[in-house]
Amino acid sequence: MYISIIAAVAKNMAIGHENKLLYWLPNDLKRFKSLTTGHTIIMGRKTFDSLPKGALPNRRNVVLSRSLTELPGAEVFPDLQTALASCSETEDIYIIGGESVYRQAISLANRLCLTEIDSIPEQADAFFPPVDQSEWTVVSREFHDIDEKHDYKYCFVDYVK
Repeated sequence: MYISIIAAVAKNMAIGHENKLLYWLPNDLKRFKSLTTGHTIIMGRKTFDSLPKGALPNRRNVVLSRSLTELPGAEVFPDLQTALASCSETEDIYIIGGESVYRQAISLANRLCLTEIDSIPEQADAFFPPVDQSEWTVVSREFHDIDEKHDYKYCFVDYVK
C-alpha cells in the first residue's frame, strides 16, 4: 500500500478557512485530478462536504466519519485505521484532507505532493501539520510564476521518506 498526502499549503502551512480552499490555482486543481484519478482518496467528512458536486468521479472515495451516515458515491469508515484496512496492498491511496486527517496520516505516508504557495493568507483556520525535513527528501520541484490564471507564485514539490 502506497500512501500519498496531497495538499496546497501557504507559507505558514495554512490550508483552509471556513471549510474552503484558500487559493484558486487552476494548475493545482489539474495536478490534483491527474494524480488522484484512478486511485483511492481518503478524506474527512468536512472535506467531502466541501466538494461542490459530492464524490469525485473516477476515484474510490473514502470518507472518515464517526456518524457513519451513508454518502452518495463514497464509502464511510469510522477512522483512518479502519479505512486503510479496507484497502488492498496494491492500492495507491491519496489523503486529501482536512487538517485532522493529515495529522493522523503524516506518519504513515510514503510521499507528500504539496503545492507550496508563496503567500500568507489573511485568514485561516486549518493548517497542515509540521513537516520534519529530516524525515523527507525532495524528489521534484516545479516552480510557477504569477500569470493570467494564477495570482500567486507557487511550486509543486514532491517529498518521499
